[in-house]
Amino acid sequence: MTTDYYELLEVQSSATEDEIKKAYRRLARECHPDANPGDPDAETRFKEISVAYETLRDPERRRRYDMFGPDGASAGAGAGGFGPGGFDASQFGLNDLFDAFFGGDAFGRGRGASGPPPGPDMEAALRLTLDEVVFGAKKTIDLRMPVACETCDGSGCAPGTHPSTCSTCNGSGEVRQVRRSLLGQVVTAGPCPQCEGTGAVIPTPCTTCHGAGRVAGDRKIDIDVPAGIDEGQRLRLAGRGAAAARGGPSGDLYLSVRVTPHENFERRGDDLYRLLRVAMTQAALGTHFTLDTLDGPEELAVPPGTPHGRVFRLRGHGVPSLRSGRRGDLLVEIAVDIPAKLSGEEAELLAQFAALRGEAVAPAKDHGFFSRIRSAFQ
Repeated sequence: MTTDYYELLEVQSSATEDEIKKAYRRLARECHPDANPGDPDAETRFKEISVAYETLRDPERRRRYDMFGPDGASAGAGAGGFGPGGFDASQFGLNDLFDAFFGGDAFGRGRGASGPPPGPDMEAALRLTLDEVVFGAKKTIDLRMPVACETCDGSGCAPGTHPSTCSTCNGSGEVRQVRRSLLGQVVTAGPCPQCEGTGAVIPTPCTTCHGAGRVAGDRKIDIDVPAGIDEGQRLRLAGRGAAAARGGPSGDLYLSVRVTPHENFERRGDDLYRLLRVAMTQAALGTHFTLDTLDGPEELAVPPGTPHGRVFRLRGHGVPSLRSGRRGDLLVEIAVDIPAKLSGEEAELLAQFAALRGEAVAPAKDHGFFSRIRSAFQ
């Protein structure tokens, strides 16, 4: 096997850790025995590039390799390295295989770059009126949440100072441990306890935030509310959540929509619904209404003989669709009011109307009494 590990991984001797990792992932997929059934050389080459990668990925072993060659690198490998006998599959951790083929470890965690983790997500209620839902709106809400410290600009360091590379993990943000199992030696990785996975420590913390890089504060959030949003939906504002510790990216803000009920209109999908009460005489003889809509007054003609429950549709006066922007309709349902109390004259007139139509009605005893009284004074 060639002793030039850089040549095996097809990278320059000045390659960065990320370039070495990408090269190994590519070659491991190409040369893995499962991807080359029946090719005995595939397994040999896979072992060679694995040895090269395990040497060059570790800063200290890479330094010894650059100075003394493969023997110098393996001499200091200890229990977790590769001895003169070459590659030992039992010493190649399960997480390394997952990292090569799936970009993460055996438990689903991706290998991200070291640095402060993002801040937590926040959730709040966004209260809207029906008019704001229909036409969209610009809103500003006040929230109390962790915000970046102004003294240190979120870095956690006292002014004029800077973070230092963590001596425990050499800036990688993770530490590796080798343990023995029934399957052999297994390499596990976890966040560095010294720097909490950030890869850096703060020698001189900021006196305002005590090195956290954030403090509790009030924040104004400007929101563009899209027309057509509905009750219960959520708006996601990326990066508008709580500030992260020590300069990491902020979390996201999720706003749950709450719509205040309207006194006249009810939303039904993209349509608006309204109940319009009319007198029975108006329904029978017809009438005109000036109807207040969210777009302004609109004329509605109720033709003679309109029955109870009839629905009139005013097109384009509903709620815009979030997808197409097309507005729904305004549905006006007619509710015919029947008078519960009638004067004697009203009852007599209705009785005469029923007689003309040949409709049987209950006897109107009081109606005749009032008629006799009126006749006595004529």
